[in-house]
Amino acid sequence: MSDITGHPVGEGAPAIRDMEMSDLTRALRLGWKDFLRKPMMGLFFANVYVMGGWLIYLLLFVLEYEWLAIPLTFGFPLLGPFLAVGMYEVSRRLEAGQDTWARNEIFGVIWRQRLRQLPSMAWVVIVYFLFWSFFAHMLFALFLGPSALTNVTSSYAYLLQPEGITMLIVGGAFGAVFALVLFVLTVVSLPLLLDREVDFVTAMITSVAVVRQNPQVMLVWGAVIAGLTFLAMLPGLLGLYVVLPILGHATWHIYRFATVAAGDGVAR
Repeated sequence: MSDITGHPVGEGAPAIRDMEMSDLTRALRLGWKDFLRKPMMGLFFANVYVMGGWLIYLLLFVLEYEWLAIPLTFGFPLLGPFLAVGMYEVSRRLEAGQDTWARNEIFGVIWRQRLRQLPSMAWVVIVYFLFWSFFAHMLFALFLGPSALTNVTSSYAYLLQPEGITMLIVGGAFGAVFALVLFVLTVVSLPLLLDREVDFVTAMITSVAVVRQNPQVMLVWGAVIAGLTFLAMLPGLLGLYVVLPILGHATWHIYRFATVAAGDGVAR
């Protein structure tokens, strides 16, 4: 790994390091190792995500708003970084040499974050997700018209028409941009907020700075996250039971590789 070349972007923020592509495979290996060491923690947090997804789809079909499944399918993964906070804490402890603790200690750490900056960052993610859902709804109505919003609940033939295909292409392009912006803002900001006493704006600026200094590595990491998450969602979200914990733990190590040399003391 390269030496530190960047400077802290704000008070309390860490210096930024140059990264290498090998850091990505190393982070995934360490994420897999953390998952195997504490599998029940990873499965618990993944279960919250999977059950939440099933509940949303159940409510949509019971209330006959199936058309909302389209934006939610692409938008729901945007909440993943926040739900992985518990796994960041597990990896933080394992890295610091703590192998034994009560499960409630992890929940206690997460609960205490309500008095710090994580809630503000959570609102950024949630508002972003809601804005994407509204934007996708607007695209749907713009390309297919208001009548399709009611008829698509009984037939998805609208999506096979030229207007529907165009809507999917345009919506996919905008969705990719939305996801990229959120990725840039959160790729290291959430683990940073867990690790250090910084405000959420500084955390987001640090995250952007990491991507600017390591654009190729970070773009590949974003593609890895998107690809693995998409494949994990195909079998009824069941693949997320494995993929989400690994990515959650790996994200902690990405943060450490990008800002703090591996093996240094963990700030708290």
